[in-house]
Amino acid sequence: MSDQAVDRATSAEVGEKGLKKNAIGFISSTVIGVASTAPGYSLAATLGFIVAAGAGGSAVGVQGPAIMILAFVPMLFIAAAYFYMNRADPDCGTTFTWVTKAMGPQLGWINGWVIIVADIVVMANLAQIAGLYTFLLFGWQDAADSTFAVTAVGVVWILIMTWIVARSIELSARTQNFLLSAEVLTLTLFAVVALVKVYTGDPAGSIHPHISWFSPFAIDNFGAMTSGVLLAVFIYWGWDSTVTVNEETKDARRTPGLAALTSTILLVIIYVLVSTAAQAFHGVDFLAENADDVLSALGADVFGTKFNLDKILIIAVLTSAAASTQTTILPTARTSLSMARNKAIPKVFGDVHPRYFTPVVATWTMGLLSVAWYVGLTIVSENILYDSLAALGLFIAFYYGFTGVACAVYYRRELFKSAKNFLYIGVLPSLGGLILFALLGKSFIDLWDPANSESGDSWLGVGPPDAIFLIFMFIGLVLMTVWWSGNREFFKRKLEVAHPEALNDSMPELSNSAATGGE
Repeated sequence: MSDQAVDRATSAEVGEKGLKKNAIGFISSTVIGVASTAPGYSLAATLGFIVAAGAGGSAVGVQGPAIMILAFVPMLFIAAAYFYMNRADPDCGTTFTWVTKAMGPQLGWINGWVIIVADIVVMANLAQIAGLYTFLLFGWQDAADSTFAVTAVGVVWILIMTWIVARSIELSARTQNFLLSAEVLTLTLFAVVALVKVYTGDPAGSIHPHISWFSPFAIDNFGAMTSGVLLAVFIYWGWDSTVTVNEETKDARRTPGLAALTSTILLVIIYVLVSTAAQAFHGVDFLAENADDVLSALGADVFGTKFNLDKILIIAVLTSAAASTQTTILPTARTSLSMARNKAIPKVFGDVHPRYFTPVVATWTMGLLSVAWYVGLTIVSENILYDSLAALGLFIAFYYGFTGVACAVYYRRELFKSAKNFLYIGVLPSLGGLILFALLGKSFIDLWDPANSESGDSWLGVGPPDAIFLIFMFIGLVLMTVWWSGNREFFKRKLEVAHPEALNDSMPELSNSAATGGE
């Protein structure tokens, strides 16, 4: 045995893919899930557009918090799917692995591809925000106005976070603990100060919260409600990162799924609290008028400018974007690792660092591809950068939807053994998937019109977001076909079902070969 092999065997317990087992616990897993959604940035960039869906009439308006609650519902249902799928098969490939087993290797491969594309696409925007807010934090407006400077710093952020992810899962978790703590503390402080001032100081345009704000039945325009949910549902995206590090988490069959459920619950609390405080402070019209960044617009009035306290919210958005940059690389690399180990992509992406126990090749590949995508979009047009974000929602709905449906299909032999199984494993995950597919269809139809895009241009006769989605899906189908033609082993896999004992709490962790039964 080589010295390197001895070092691997004695320094840590290593899983079958070479990842370090039991490296993180429930708290760190939950932190990764919440941080992945970038709550500070998501609120800053989305809240104004949500309330704007009804700012001009009797539509969403002050029911913004209700929209947050509505969007939470399908996310909770999909989180349940992740919980039960992870119990049966705690594989870091998550949706790729589960859809492959439940619905076939072709659908599994495409879902793995969609996860990778979605993560690379969003990295450009996260890096842009991290670069911009780095300069805003120090009051360097000239640099903030420079596309080159912002892009350069954004690239540095990507490289730093890629290095952290490649270095170790523990370092990633510790970094997230710090960044998320600063973010949540800032958002909570903002909400508390804003609400106190509303009730004690009566700021201009302020309105006192009312119970109707939290009722979706108070929205009398179905179209506006749908548009609001379409926007809000995607600010929850990212909590599934808790499950992609399942093979490195203690009690891999249960902890990641519980962390996913907990993450979604924490997120709805944060979103409802902050959205309530934001619209109470200056009203929905103010949020609509400052939709590009509502938190920075509110910062000076809520905290005041004395002692630079208005910079607190800038810190929240900066730490949010930085944290999400890191936690976006984590799942992408692990999905690639699983695909490589299952012989669905070149085996080099399955290489794990002998000392750090991380998928080093996949991690750095994803980081560098993110840099290339970011720089390329910035060079062409910043409007395309924003159009790519609109396309992002389509990718998210696609693989979340398939995960929900795959859960019911995978457990099909267990669904009718109890009412609990039928509801929690069959009905709710399937309903969550169908809701997301419906949102995908509605969004795709709306984005078909170039007028609904940021640039207003037409690509191939359709809006740029739809064109980006279709182009990447076409590329994925071509790559899958090319790989299939020369590497048939993965595509010969047969459908499987969940092991009958998968729901047994006392059952030990199953290997991939024992976790399922073939058909």
